[in-house]
Amino acid sequence: MVQDSRGTIAVRSAGRINAPRPVLVEASAVGIPVRVNRLGVAVLREEWRVVDRWWTDDPVDRRYFDVVLESGQNACVFRDEEAGCWFSQRA
Repeated sequence: MVQDSRGTIAVRSAGRINAPRPVLVEASAVGIPVRVNRLGVAVLREEWRVVDRWWTDDPVDRRYFDVVLESGQNACVFRDEEAGCWFSQRA
């Protein structure tokens, strides 16, 4: 039989997996990223839009871009149209 220690246990929250992180993006006049974290965008691979939960108090309206930076690194960034901010998220 295992004894109950009655001691407190430290619980660590795992947090959200793949949570968006704020990112510095310079965009063209039509809203397409040209620089991400001061690195130039070499290739725009894909663009898509997500509009969801419009019927709630917390709607989602995002414009996503899958880009390749001049360094060769892939990046997935999006503009949150509700907040007017840019974020990075793994695709």
